[in-house]
Amino acid sequence: MNSLSSIEESAISINASKVISRLQDHGFQAYLVGGCIRDLLLRKTPKDFDIATDAHPEEVRELFRNSRIIGKRFRIVHVRFGREIIEVTTFRGPHADEYDENHSDSGMTLNDNVYGTFEEDVFRRDFTMNAIYYEPQEKEIIDLADGTADIESQIIRTIGDPTGRLREDPVRMLRAIRFQAKLEFGLESDLQSSIRSLGYLIQDVPPARLFEEVLKLFLSGYGTAAFDAMMENDIYGWLFPDSKRSMENNATEELVRLALTSTDQRIAKKMPVTPAFIYAAVLWYPFVDEKQRLEQEDGITYAAAHEAANNVISKQQLFTSIPKRFSGPMRDIWFLQSRLPSRFGQKPDRIMEHKRFRAAYDFLLLREQAGEKTEQLGEWWTEYQEATEERKLAMKQSTSNGRPRKRKRKPRRKASTSDHASLH
Repeated sequence: MNSLSSIEESAISINASKVISRLQDHGFQAYLVGGCIRDLLLRKTPKDFDIATDAHPEEVRELFRNSRIIGKRFRIVHVRFGREIIEVTTFRGPHADEYDENHSDSGMTLNDNVYGTFEEDVFRRDFTMNAIYYEPQEKEIIDLADGTADIESQIIRTIGDPTGRLREDPVRMLRAIRFQAKLEFGLESDLQSSIRSLGYLIQDVPPARLFEEVLKLFLSGYGTAAFDAMMENDIYGWLFPDSKRSMENNATEELVRLALTSTDQRIAKKMPVTPAFIYAAVLWYPFVDEKQRLEQEDGITYAAAHEAANNVISKQQLFTSIPKRFSGPMRDIWFLQSRLPSRFGQKPDRIMEHKRFRAAYDFLLLREQAGEKTEQLGEWWTEYQEATEERKLAMKQSTSNGRPRKRKRKPRRKASTSDHASLH
């Protein structure tokens, strides 16, 4: 590993440097901190730049017209420079009492807008590797929590007792897992034990916040590694209970891993990805099981599919929200699976005109890779998409289970005298 003794100045955002300079010019302390410093020390390109300061949010807002205060539980300031956003956070201090009105019964912090000194801010941060500060004017690295040593050792360690820190904010469990996957670091043993025993606290976090955390885990280019880490640390089932339960009788685990591997590959190639595809894989077998249950009760296939989708998605919403812009495409992917076996007449061409056809086709191939038996349906569709019109016609006619049904002839009515007359 490279030496962690220096920061490459040219890799620091010019806009972040501007924000620090203006804060310091007005008498405030200001430092780069968190993931950007960790990544710079690892010689990686930071995704964004965060700044810690003793200026309060309102004071930061007054200095930058291109800024706005966001958040309620944890107020911060976003300073916007075109597409780049510099996040400015006021130094946090300790709460007077861990069981005051700012905390839930389980110890989760409900309001974290208690401001403090630089030293207090250091030890209020989650992991040692994220508590390294950098003052660009003096080119000084400040590491009171020994974060550089843990980066050297490739260890993720909480600042303070892991149990207490995870209770304050259960999302830290997901952050630890994300760093484990992204950096290929190991979890410190006490931290790992605490995550495995406190996973249930994830249920106290608002579903909308958990949806955003799931996107960070699954749509950052290392989704497969994140999934493996979630399974290893007994977290996956607290986020996706039906999916975890379906692993006992179905190929859920393999399908999810294949979907995430495909997504990782698309991200590496800078191709578009969507949470709808991953959620379709995560909840596919719960949907199939629910659909079969309803069909046995009512015997109506079409209605059962829609009711099953509603039931499965509604239940998942209790754990991680799924915005309609993603649940709609997810339903389309599911429903098209039952249409893909229709391979006669105009049906294949109509199916290909559907805006979700490509996603549904890709999903079909993953189902087959996961072990589902589809009678070479994926192979048929792969050839059909590239076939000539003549070949397409032959393929439709040769489909054993897709030949047009013979029309029932209407009974011939007895011809009248006038009918016979018209024939001549």
